Amino acid sequence: MGTNDVGLGHPEEARQLDAGAAPGLAPDGAPPGASGGVAQPAPGDVAPTRRRAAAPRSDHRIAEQPGFVLHAYPYRETSLIIDVFTRAHGRLALVAKGAKRPHSALRGVLQTFQPLALSWAGKSEMRTLTKAEWVGGMRPLAGDALLCGFYVNELLVRFCAREDPHTALFDHYLLTLTRLAHDEPAVQVLRSFERVLLRETGYAMSLDRTVTRQHVVAGRSYVFDPERGVCDVERLEPQADALRGPVIAGQTLLDMERDDYSRAQTVAQSKTLMRFLLNTYLGGAPLATRQILIDLQNL
Repeated sequence: MGTNDVGLGHPEEARQLDAGAAPGLAPDGAPPGASGGVAQPAPGDVAPTRRRAAAPRSDHRIAEQPGFVLHAYPYRETSLIIDVFTRAHGRLALVAKGAKRPHSALRGVLQTFQPLALSWAGKSEMRTLTKAEWVGGMRPLAGDALLCGFYVNELLVRFCAREDPHTALFDHYLLTLTRLAHDEPAVQVLRSFERVLLRETGYAMSLDRTVTRQHVVAGRSYVFDPERGVCDVERLEPQADALRGPVIAGQTLLDMERDDYSRAQTVAQSKTLMRFLLNTYLGGAPLATRQILIDLQNL
């Protein structure tokens, strides 16, 4: 995979990043959010993300931080802007100066899905990459696993604010890439990642208890209200029928809480539920890679 394959870049996206905003996102790198409860997206807006306070910006040099390239965008004639996900500093926009030159040391290093040691400097929102080294130890993704990897990257860009560290999510991202590289069932790997993503960005609620704190029963049916949590179908208000999500078996919710996708019903219903939740939290904004995977019947 060459440098041009790192991401689906566009000149306008580079100008947005140069101004301090990721493509399609708010200037701080994440969709506008609301604190104190589950965000309610306005029609046509990208989903709000409940997030922790951003870490204070640092103007000193940062050396050899574990990270991954999520996307890269052309920047001026010979450079790239890379959107990276680091363990200790979260998502960052870094300028890789001269990375497009034929003999640049960065040209063959800035690849997606490969663990890197990244160093950068600067105090603005868009820092300057000073060094990138390939760490190694991970199989490359190929075929359907590669498409799944791009889907996971797109979710990180959509849900994670700039400079908002998520160490547990970073660790699970690394685990997800490893599982995909070893040909584990993609549908199970992606459901597991989506659950951790929602939990770490402030959306996930317990799946084994209802909004009234009752234990979920395997033989009963439920719906998941994006603003409240698990609701017993029999206790829903009649006027709520038009707004509720898909009906999900209690057994599916219990399996998802345990990260167990061995049952065929759980695989099918968890896909429906997660598609509904992600679409709701993103305000209906489509995921490009999800549509590709849907077309290939892999998601």
